[in-house]
Amino acid sequence: MQGLLMIDMQKAFDNSSWGERNNPQLEVNSQKLLNFFREKGWPVLHVQHVSENTQSRFHVSQGQDFKDGFQPCPGEPVFQKIVNSAFIGTNLESYLRDKRIDKLVIAGLTLPHCVSTTTRMAANLGFKTLLISDATASFALPNLDGHLIDPEVLHTINLVSLHGEFAQVMTTEEFMGGMIMIHSVFIRYNNLKCDGLYLQKYVTRNLTYHLKVRFFFE
Repeated sequence: MQGLLMIDMQKAFDNSSWGERNNPQLEVNSQKLLNFFREKGWPVLHVQHVSENTQSRFHVSQGQDFKDGFQPCPGEPVFQKIVNSAFIGTNLESYLRDKRIDKLVIAGLTLPHCVSTTTRMAANLGFKTLLISDATASFALPNLDGHLIDPEVLHTINLVSLHGEFAQVMTTEEFMGGMIMIHSVFIRYNNLKCDGLYLQKYVTRNLTYHLKVRFFFE
């Protein structure tokens, strides 16, 4: 079963002190994913970074709350963490095993930190992992000489380092389009009672995105 892991979509990241951020479509695409999973009845899981430091942007008195539109619905679990990985100090792994969720679609903030760390650990723990490139974002960071690295450059480098090794990387459109098309293939297969060879030919001829999402079903 596949689940959506939405990481740290919190008001803390609206603070201007973070500096320049890439991907202004992060919230729009993440909302599309949320709606897609909820409409399908698939699991949605939320990760929330918390801190007891009153000066932290993630303290309850600061920006710990979820962004508007990203509050969990009833029945959707929230895993609170105090480090980068959503698997450390939480029961996320045991929850996934118990619910038989072995495939994770990952989105949220920020790519170079909590998203990357969680993605890497998810893969190391044996979960099939898919990272949505335009449903995450990066802020500018200083290099070792103190000069700021453009957030889009950081974003690309992080995606490249994760793709193939720890996750399949694709866009929101590629994921949603691929899942819809694969579902239509299953329906066609069942309706026509066609053999596996016909199904393979049909998929190869008609699906634009199936090659990227088919690993979910292998």
